Amino acid sequence: MNYTEEYRSKLLSAKEAVKIVQSGDWIDYGFGHSKPIALDNALATRKDELKDINIRHVLSISPQACIEADPDGEVFTLNAWHFSAYDRKLHDKRRAFYSPLMFRNQSLYYQKSINDQVDVAMFRVTKMNKDGFFNLHCACASGRATIEAAKKVVLEVNENLPWALGGADELIHISEVDYIIEAESEVEVMSAASPSATDIKIAEHIVPLIPNGACIQLGIGGLPNFVGTMLAESDIKDLGCNSEMLVDAFYHLNEAGKLTNRKKGVDKGKSTYAFALGSQFLYDWLDFNPLLATYPATYTNNPWLIAQNSNTISINACLEVDLYGQISSESSGTRHISGTGGQLDFATGAYMSEGGISFICCNASYKDKNGNLKSRIVPTLPPGSIVTVPRSQAHCIVTEYGIADLAGRSSWQRAEALINVAHPDLRDELIEDAQKMNIWRKSNR
Repeated sequence: MNYTEEYRSKLLSAKEAVKIVQSGDWIDYGFGHSKPIALDNALATRKDELKDINIRHVLSISPQACIEADPDGEVFTLNAWHFSAYDRKLHDKRRAFYSPLMFRNQSLYYQKSINDQVDVAMFRVTKMNKDGFFNLHCACASGRATIEAAKKVVLEVNENLPWALGGADELIHISEVDYIIEAESEVEVMSAASPSATDIKIAEHIVPLIPNGACIQLGIGGLPNFVGTMLAESDIKDLGCNSEMLVDAFYHLNEAGKLTNRKKGVDKGKSTYAFALGSQFLYDWLDFNPLLATYPATYTNNPWLIAQNSNTISINACLEVDLYGQISSESSGTRHISGTGGQLDFATGAYMSEGGISFICCNASYKDKNGNLKSRIVPTLPPGSIVTVPRSQAHCIVTEYGIADLAGRSSWQRAEALINVAHPDLRDELIEDAQKMNIWRKSNR
């Protein structure tokens, strides 16, 4: 069947397409790269015509035109499933709000809980193929579930986007679409930051513990990406990838001949991921690559599926850890920083995996605005801090001073292990705190 005529019948300008939006609507932009650039700009021009528009998105990697056009927040509100640095700044100005999620459940939210709150889905997608399908490229995640829940669907076709071959739910058919616009826009890149001296020390603790044949997950941030890059320069063999996020390090591992996926228990021979964010060479590698398979997060982040890959190594970062072993990766007190993402999914699945390890990393200390040395290993989390990984699920905490294995340990063992990886100048104070909290054995002093 030739779908060209149907495509032409649905083709509009961005200005015409956004007329579908009415006051009170919830608009979904999907995940990261699927946010439509031209449609967002066109919708922003309707600020004076509309009221109470909620935009839902995951991880802004370019400015939100609607929010920028409405600095007082009289019309547009951003609701984000995960914060980027840009989203965090909007939150500080009360222009963005966080939507708590377990990443593996995001599609379920659209299917079971907010299926009546998606008035219009506006997604940036690849050009259509001969069979009438568009591709969700770097942003599979929960895209299909969003499209299926939406009352109206508008696609912004951008020929610059890579085509991600998939395992499931990476396609949208022309028959599911109400309107189409065509607009070329830049595919946003996020190149890996250069590692700090502390990052290098943390990575040096982790890399020797990763065996040949391990299946790797790398979380968002410079440190997990750097660990993967170090692996590419090591003697390790036959690594696999099952990660919510495909980052530059996986490309480097592939180029070094380390990423074979031969030892995986599921999806043998393929690297699996839910979304991609990195340099342009990552997107070029992704494009129509049969060795890569994108899936929704319901699949990649399922702890039971993760556990089917032996020696799963999960590497993520956090903000603070308290002496009980509670891990906060998304807020500092009441100031929201990031999001839960898939950290708990992979902390659970990696520990369930035979030979698997969940590493969660942080610098041991930092300096406050007055230059005072402060610990990221704290007695208790500050009031309002969100627990991302509960103490009952915490495994290995890594700082530049070593690794604290918390799994199965009692409260005093946890406190001792964490204090041993805290900054040496701050350990005595932490011991005093642990004594006051009745989680310190005097004989260990």
